[in-house]
Amino acid sequence: MTSKILRVSLMTAVCTLTIASAANAAGFYIQEQSVRGLGSAFSGSATTLDDASTIYFNPAGMTKLDGMQIQAGANLLIPNAKVKDNGSTVAAPAAASGIAVGGPSGNPYDPTPVPNGFFSYQLTDSLWAGVGVTAPFGLGSDYGNTWFGRFDSTKTELAVIDIQPTVAYKVNDWLSLGAGVNIAHSSADLRSRVIAAIPPVPTLVEGNSKLEGDDWGFGYSLGVQLKPLPETTVGISYKSEVHHTLDGKIVGTFLNGTPIPGQSSNGTAKLTTPDHVTIGVAHNVTDRLTLQGQAQWFGWNNFDNITAIRDSGVQASRVDQNYQTSWAFSLGAEYKVDDKWRVRGGLQFDETPTTDEYRTSRTPDGDRTWFSLGTTYSINEKLDLDVAGTYIDVDDGIINVNRNILSPATTTNMKAKTSGDVGIVAVGFKYKF
Repeated sequence: MTSKILRVSLMTAVCTLTIASAANAAGFYIQEQSVRGLGSAFSGSATTLDDASTIYFNPAGMTKLDGMQIQAGANLLIPNAKVKDNGSTVAAPAAASGIAVGGPSGNPYDPTPVPNGFFSYQLTDSLWAGVGVTAPFGLGSDYGNTWFGRFDSTKTELAVIDIQPTVAYKVNDWLSLGAGVNIAHSSADLRSRVIAAIPPVPTLVEGNSKLEGDDWGFGYSLGVQLKPLPETTVGISYKSEVHHTLDGKIVGTFLNGTPIPGQSSNGTAKLTTPDHVTIGVAHNVTDRLTLQGQAQWFGWNNFDNITAIRDSGVQASRVDQNYQTSWAFSLGAEYKVDDKWRVRGGLQFDETPTTDEYRTSRTPDGDRTWFSLGTTYSINEKLDLDVAGTYIDVDDGIINVNRNILSPATTTNMKAKTSGDVGIVAVGFKYKF
């Protein structure tokens, strides 16, 4: 039986790695790591999750899980964004060379599956072990090569896959502790158009720039669950930042594919994902109704810029991001209809870390308001089916950035208004052995 569980867990991990590494995620941080959590807008992710996805959100919650369990889910993200030109320009002499501003963007996103998988095992009456495989961070967009913001970005693919071995210990009936190691693989492919000179005559033409690389990084997760009252649960969890140094290539080419002189080499770029703290409270009003709420703080100021350094030590490019620390607040409820059905719902306000001064087309983000509903159906004593749906309204924003294209004398200015929304549908299961 144990070997069977290990094979299933490995298959889940491989599936997650395969799909998520090519995913175009709706945002840099992807909360959607639990179908049950999604159904209440993650208002109880630190307190009330009763499947193995608690490994990611609060490892101490594993002490609520009996025996051996597997949880797996898939969230289909359906993002929609509009980036409208608001007076973008291409400065002379590029404009004099016939380089136009460009056309509209269209929706740069495709529907994207974000899977996750978890395995937990009760070793003793007080000790649990488990592992989770998730894709908690990602960026993805493809605007094409002719739109007005192409000198800011044309294509973005950033995926972080996280593997989290975890243990939990039940100290007594009112205190549980948990800890995990986060083993994270990051990969990036960042592309944009550039303006370059054709030697020996200084004729300006468009070319392509690409930065790609990958790296492994390490962090940790900590969690506590308390029961100060028999019907009240308090959850606190912390995930550390993870530092990555993407090792790969910086490539500049003309449109015919030939290299732009001096613009291609091996190089590196640093990426740091944010640490975050979650504090939640849940209270059983009756034996059927639970109310829950939580607050999350994100250390997004770790993501200050994207700077590419050539192996020679020379800076190839730098794009300031200047992300700010942010908060998310959620409220929700769960109701047990009968022994077969449970329903839940929730609201969340998720503050964007981007600012008007530094927002780019790679992350045309705004404050988000979540509206979520979900249900669990117990097929039998061993198998539960979870379904959830969410609509996210993204506030409008502005982009106003200058890009010096290979030469300080050639500058483009991207001015745009952004708007968008995201739909999510999710399906998952929990199996108890």
